[in-house]
Amino acid sequence: MPSPRTLAAVWSAKAAATASRVLAKGGGTAIGGLVGLALQPHLVAELARGLGRGSVVITGTNGKTTTSHLIADVARAAGLRPLANASGSNLMRGLAGTLASAAGPGGGLADDKRTIGVFEVDEAALPQAIEALRPRVAVFTNLFRDQLDRYGEVEAVAARWREALAATAHTMTLVLNADDPTVASLAESSRHRAVYFGVNDKALDRGCLEHAADAITCTCGGDYEYGIAFYSHLGHWRCPECGRMRPSTQITAREVDLRDGRSLAFTLGAAERGVKVEMAVGGLYNVYNALAATAAALALGLPEEALLATLPRFRAAFGRQEAFEIEGRRVEVMLGKNPAGLNQVLHTLTLDPSRRTVLFVLNDRIADGRDISWIWDADFEAAAGRFDVVVCSGTRAEEMALRLKYAEWDEA
Repeated sequence: MPSPRTLAAVWSAKAAATASRVLAKGGGTAIGGLVGLALQPHLVAELARGLGRGSVVITGTNGKTTTSHLIADVARAAGLRPLANASGSNLMRGLAGTLASAAGPGGGLADDKRTIGVFEVDEAALPQAIEALRPRVAVFTNLFRDQLDRYGEVEAVAARWREALAATAHTMTLVLNADDPTVASLAESSRHRAVYFGVNDKALDRGCLEHAADAITCTCGGDYEYGIAFYSHLGHWRCPECGRMRPSTQITAREVDLRDGRSLAFTLGAAERGVKVEMAVGGLYNVYNALAATAAALALGLPEEALLATLPRFRAAFGRQEAFEIEGRRVEVMLGKNPAGLNQVLHTLTLDPSRRTVLFVLNDRIADGRDISWIWDADFEAAAGRFDVVVCSGTRAEEMALRLKYAEWDEA
C-alpha cells in the first residue's frame, strides 16, 4: 500500500498533468512528474515496484526513441502491457509523470503481471534511472558527441555510465553495441551479463572513419584500427597496442539492403541460422535500432514470434522518418541532432536520386541544444550538388545557410 506521501504525490502529479493538457492543449507529462517528485523524491522507485514484469531502460545518443518504440511493440505483440514514456520525456520527471499517470486511485500501479516498463532515458539521467527503476535490462545504443553544452565530451558521459553500473546493487542484462568501442567496453568492468549486437556486412565498409568519429583511441592510449568502418566510429575495431577488440555478437545483421532509404532488408541471426527481415524504415542506423530492440526483447524473454511479427509492420516514431502528404506532395521528416546522426540522414537521403528538394530547419532552443557548432563537423560536402532546391529555416537559418555555402552547395 503506497504511503500517504506517495498517494499525495501521485494525485498532485495527475492534477498538474491534467491542468497542463487543458491549458496548453497537449503535453503534461513533464510538469506532472516535476510536481510528483517535489512531494515524493522517491516517487519513481515507489511506483516502479508495481511493474509486474519489471522494466527495460534504453539510453544512448541516437536511436533511443525508435528502439524503445520497437521494444514496446514487441511486448504488446507478446500479450504484455508496456508502460512507456512514449512522448520522449526521458528525464526523471518524465519517468515520474509516466508512472504517476498510470497509477490507480490508491496511488499505486495495478497488480498486473503483464505490465512491463519500457523507458527511454536521457544519457545524463541514466544513473538515477537505474537506481530508481532497478531494470531487468539496460540497452545502450551508441555514444556520439551531442549537445556539448549539456553533456560534455563523450568520455565524460561514458565515465558516468561506468560508475553507475559499478555502483548498481542489483544485477541486470546489458544490451551493448559491439561496433561502438566505448559502449562495448561497459561490460569490461561490470558484473552484469552482456548481450552484444552488431552488423556483419563487408559490403557496407566505407574504407575509413568519418572525420567526425569520436571514439578513436583505446583506454590504453593506442589508436583503434578498423577492419570494417560503417559510420562515425562504428565498425569492426581492434587496438593493436593492447589487443582489445570488438566482441563477438549474439545478435547480428548481415546481407543488408538499404534500398532507397525508405525501407530496408537484412538477414537477422548468426551465419548458420538467419531470418530475412524487411522494415518500412530506412538507413543503416535503423538496422542498429532493430538489432538493439531484438537483443533487448530476447533478453527480456519475449517470444521470437512476437519479434518477427513486429519488425515488418513497425512504423517510424514522431519526427523520425515520418512521411505524410501536403497538397499532394510527399513530405519526409528526418531528425539529425549531432554530426553522426546528420551524416546518416544525408546518406539516407541520397540513396534515392529522385529526392531533389530539401528543407533544413536548425533551432537552438533548450530542447535542441544551444550550441550549434556541431553542424561544422557534419559531412555536408558529401551531398553537395545532389539537390535542386535547398531551403534553410529555423532560429539559426543563417548559420545553416553559411555552413552549406562553405560545403559548396549551390546558392539560389
